Amino acid sequence: MTRPRRHRRAVALLAASAVALTVPVLTPAAPAVAAPTEHIVNGTFDSGTAPWWATENITLSVVDGQLCAQVPGGLANPWDASLGHNEIPLADGAAYALALRASASAPVTVKANVQLNEAPYTTVLARDLALTPGGQSFGYDFTGTLDSTNGTLTLQLGGSAEPFTFCLDDVSLTSDDSGDPPDDPAGPEQLTNGDFANGSDGWYTYGTTSSGVQDGRLCSVVPGGLVNPWDGGVGQNDVPLVAGSEYTLAFDASATPGATVRVAVQLGTEPYTSFFAADVPLTTEPQRITRTFTATADTDFGQVAFQVGGNATGYTLCLDNVSLRGGEEEPPYVPDTGPRVRVNQVGYLPGGPKNATVVSEATEPLPWQLKSGAGTVVAQGLATPRGLDAASGQRTQSVDFSGYRTAGTGYTLVADGETSHPFDISSNLYQRLRSDSLQFFYVQRSGIAIDGELVGAEYARPAGHLGVAPNRGDTDVPCQPGVCDYRLDGRGGWYDAGDHGKYVVNGGIATYQLLNTFERTKTAPTGGAGAGLADGTLRVPERDNGVPDILDEARWELEFLLRMQVPAGKPKAGMAHHKLHDQNWTGLPLAPEADPQLRELHPPSTAATLNLAATAAQCARLYAPYDRAFATRCGTAARTAYAAAKANPAVYASPTDGNGGGAYSDADVSDEFYWAAAELYLTTGAANYLADLTGSPHHTGNVFDPNGFGWGSTAALGRLDLATVPNGLAPQERDRIRASVVTAADAYLTTLAGQAYGLPLPGGPGSYFWGGNSNIINNAVVLATAYDLTRDIRYRDGAVQGMDYIFGRNALNQSYVTGWGEKASRNQHSRIFGNQYDPTLPNPPAGSIAGGANASLEDPFAAGLLRGCAPMFCYVDDIASYATNEVAINWNSALAWIASWLADQGAAAAPPAATCRVTYVNYGAWHGGGGFTAQVTITNTGTTPINGWTTHFAFTGDQRLREAWMARATQSGATVTARNETYNGRIAPGGSATFGLNATTATGGANPSPGLFTVNGVACT
Repeated sequence: MTRPRRHRRAVALLAASAVALTVPVLTPAAPAVAAPTEHIVNGTFDSGTAPWWATENITLSVVDGQLCAQVPGGLANPWDASLGHNEIPLADGAAYALALRASASAPVTVKANVQLNEAPYTTVLARDLALTPGGQSFGYDFTGTLDSTNGTLTLQLGGSAEPFTFCLDDVSLTSDDSGDPPDDPAGPEQLTNGDFANGSDGWYTYGTTSSGVQDGRLCSVVPGGLVNPWDGGVGQNDVPLVAGSEYTLAFDASATPGATVRVAVQLGTEPYTSFFAADVPLTTEPQRITRTFTATADTDFGQVAFQVGGNATGYTLCLDNVSLRGGEEEPPYVPDTGPRVRVNQVGYLPGGPKNATVVSEATEPLPWQLKSGAGTVVAQGLATPRGLDAASGQRTQSVDFSGYRTAGTGYTLVADGETSHPFDISSNLYQRLRSDSLQFFYVQRSGIAIDGELVGAEYARPAGHLGVAPNRGDTDVPCQPGVCDYRLDGRGGWYDAGDHGKYVVNGGIATYQLLNTFERTKTAPTGGAGAGLADGTLRVPERDNGVPDILDEARWELEFLLRMQVPAGKPKAGMAHHKLHDQNWTGLPLAPEADPQLRELHPPSTAATLNLAATAAQCARLYAPYDRAFATRCGTAARTAYAAAKANPAVYASPTDGNGGGAYSDADVSDEFYWAAAELYLTTGAANYLADLTGSPHHTGNVFDPNGFGWGSTAALGRLDLATVPNGLAPQERDRIRASVVTAADAYLTTLAGQAYGLPLPGGPGSYFWGGNSNIINNAVVLATAYDLTRDIRYRDGAVQGMDYIFGRNALNQSYVTGWGEKASRNQHSRIFGNQYDPTLPNPPAGSIAGGANASLEDPFAAGLLRGCAPMFCYVDDIASYATNEVAINWNSALAWIASWLADQGAAAAPPAATCRVTYVNYGAWHGGGGFTAQVTITNTGTTPINGWTTHFAFTGDQRLREAWMARATQSGATVTARNETYNGRIAPGGSATFGLNATTATGGANPSPGLFTVNGVACT
């Protein structure tokens, strides 16, 4: 599932240079002109339903002269139930008019789109229609933004919790005869989405109490008493201006009940040089306002600003048809893709796979050379022609130089007259990436001052959202009106992405992946018993407290998730509020401590509640060795949340609740139920959770999608944990689950082999979506897990090779991780890391991953720049492109998991063959409970004696070693280390040594046999 649309709001104007104010020319608003060519056939439905189409889950019929459909409830997405009319010609710059009448049997909001009828399904017009049983007429004028004969008018009807009847009539969509954009003597248009056909995309607001598109106009409610005009505003940033060029600014505007608005065109950064400004008196009647001025400087960072403060009383400002014409046409965007030889710009593990891609029209195999940093040819061979690659639209050849294993720096690959970016071959290649990718979470923390001594002075900042003016804070947060009658302390947690919102469903998967990164080290032969994630390995304020730093970091989010639980005695007690964020969207850049918006709790949801249940259950078992009280608190919250979810199984977040933060709607929570039941079973061993997980269709179904898993598809998380975390499932059932992981990994290997750029993702445009880089990595996580389970190097090599794409082996020759690679992303969309807009601010820290190529082009900047792009080219490293270049915690958590795994692979040599077998027998709980007795037997399956042995294993929860006999045993965290006594240190081939232990445990917890034993550092069978 793709991530919900997230709206960018550009930098808000805070000051303006003094200028002489001139009253603009005021003219009556010009009526829209209906073009003569009608593109809708049978829009009155006098001839039945043809040529209208519908998805399979609805049936069209004509009732009383209207086209009607019964729409089922509970569909996850608006497009899951749709009807429409195809063969709509689209022309860039042409004027269109859409009119229709619609009704619904119950109040509901549906979507009307005019869009491309093929990938990437770009929208030309997108409108939310608020319907009632009485029926309403809707009309919209808009301008075409692309050329295609394959357009469609689509009504998207899904997303409602309850079923309803939809009816449509009098549909008309017209344009001018030619379809060609009219000549405009004023010059090219410099603003995007000035008619608000795509909602508020590309426009910022600040200082208002609410903003949104109503009847095709952008309307903002402005409070009275703002002292200065610039204390509130609406506008658009990144407007290119050319010195000496004449521009015409025009717009329709009204203010109810009336107000004076300052309109300015100026530099959008310091020193805010003004090119034009005027105080405009507005009334309730729309006025057409035009003004001509001459730009006095060249800039790509101009700003059109409607400064709305300075009025004693509040009012509502509405804008439409905002235009700025003049200057020069933007030249076509051509990305700089560098050399045609594409490599992993970070490098390769000595014993791992080493692959590259050459972009070439050549059909015969190309010779290639691998050169050392000194320029010496150290390997050579012939490339393999791959033909036309669908994802990139390029003809390519592939190079495999895996046979070369010598460590070194500054290697390059030469083919077809091109030399690649330099790269290293090293067993330590990914050690720092593990800490860099995890460090991202500390810098994203809310409610704590970020210490520059830990992460660099440029990232230091005061604590955000603690109620220090102008910040309203998260310590005493009210609900949205009508949602609840209480307030919560919602401080802490991580800022989700480029905004300041905090979302339980996104925080859930991110927390899971950090906890699972640590839990993996208990069972994976290459996990090093967690040494790479130990206390003191990260730059966090809690370091050196005796707790692994990754658990310290995850706890910051866990504490927030626990605070989002509905208090006892309140409606829906035990559920979790879906999210907490600003009442309105804010601009870029904006430091968290400077955010002036009111923070609000949004309604509880079943999905959020199950995310809390799952992660709190993980917490209960993983924190028990370090903080039993916190683990107990987590366990209680997990059980309470799960029970609340079962009592409220279909409470869904509204897909329209997207002002000030992403909606994160999800109307299918069966996968969350499965995941939560799995985590609770693994922690408690309780029969009721086992019954729920085995009764879920996900338990035997395929949970590994070709496009990977993410926040909205979490069944894979439960499956992966059931396969790897020790548990009480019958051996046959455990083997079946593990086999399903391996089967999925085999499918990803097949996909990888078929891709010219070697990534485990299909090549169609539907596989390149919002945040898709994390899904690519999550497929690599499945491959890595299959390797941990089987020790088959095919899966290890697949996971390693899959990461080549992320680090530069792609069509753009672009590493998507800041600070990693010769050409790496550095301008990701973020309010905190706003260097591109404000040079005094930093770029994102090293180890921050961008969302990646998104063929749907769901932001105006990308849509205007990249229209027509092949899927892999649908990315731009610009802060304005939130749909391709945002940061997010659930993307960095995927990177952190795989980075830790990569760091554990070292030289990626073949794993040593096991020369030992360990049998662990639990003799059961003591009479009266409180502990158990176990025996461990080590058998030498090798051909040489073992002279002295040390064995390591890890408990799953709060088990604590009390004493051992026939071995000297100690426990640190969950890990037990046992060393031989003087009399049993030698184990002959075929011989065995045995020791016993007593351990205490809290009642009610699972106590399965440990999953991994090592003897002298080598994993045993």
